[in-house]
Amino acid sequence: MGDVLLFAAVFLACLVEAVEALTIVVAVGASRSWRSAGLGVAAGLLALAAIVAALGPALTLVPLDALRLVVGGLLLVFGLGWLRKAILRAAGWKPSHDEDAIFARQEAAARLATSGRRWIVTDWYSFTLSFKGVLLEGLEVVFIVLTFGTNQGRVSLAVAGAATAVVLVTAAGFAVRRPLARVPENTLKFVVGVMLTGFGTFWGAEGAGARWPGGDVALLGVLAVVLAAALILTAVLRRSRAAFVSSTTAGRLAGEAR
Repeated sequence: MGDVLLFAAVFLACLVEAVEALTIVVAVGASRSWRSAGLGVAAGLLALAAIVAALGPALTLVPLDALRLVVGGLLLVFGLGWLRKAILRAAGWKPSHDEDAIFARQEAAARLATSGRRWIVTDWYSFTLSFKGVLLEGLEVVFIVLTFGTNQGRVSLAVAGAATAVVLVTAAGFAVRRPLARVPENTLKFVVGVMLTGFGTFWGAEGAGARWPGGDVALLGVLAVVLAAALILTAVLRRSRAAFVSSTTAGRLAGEAR
C-alpha cells in the first residue's frame, strides 16, 4: 500500500509539472523555432541531471529520522501551498488554471519578441524560455522524486513514477502540438496538495519521534483527515463566495435603482 501511494503521489505531482513545462515549450516551438526550443529542453535536462548527481548521494548520508523531519516539513510547506490555491480555485475565490489561456499568452509574447542567434542556437528567445521552463518545473520534479524516494528508500520507484508522467505528457503533447487542456489540472492539484500534505505530516511526525498506530497503514487515515478538512474548507469558502457575490450584486442593483 505504501508503494502504491508513493508511486501515485509522485506520478500525479510530476504530471502537473510536466503539463506546465510542456505548455511553455510548445508555445515557443509552435510560434518561433522547434529546433531552438528543443535545444533549450536538452540544456535544461542536462542541468537537472547535474543537480541530481550532486544532491542525490548527499541525501543518502543524512540520518533517516533527520531526513524524515526535514522532508516532512518541506512537503508540508509545498503541499499546503498547492492545497491552499486548489481550495481557493474550487471555491471560486481564485481563477482556475487555464492551460489554453497560458498557451495563448506565451505564444503572443513569443511572436512579439525579437530573435537573436548565439552559437548554434538560431533563436535565443525560444532557447532561454524553454530552458527556464524545463529547469524550473524540473526542479520541482527532482525535489519530489528525491524527497519521496530517499525518505522511503525507494528512489527507483519514485523515478519510475516521475518518468511515467513525463513520458506520457511529452508524447501526448507533441502528438497534438497543443497544451493538454483536457487534463483536469485543477483537480489534480487538489489531489496532489492533499497527498503532499498527508505525506509531510506523516513523515514529519515520524522524524520527530512519533510512532503511528498501525505503522504505514496510518498514512491512509492521515490522508483521509486532510482530504476531509480540505473539502470542508472548500464548502465553507464556496458559501462565503456565493454570499459575497449575492450581497455585491444586491448593492449594485440598489445603487442603480437610486
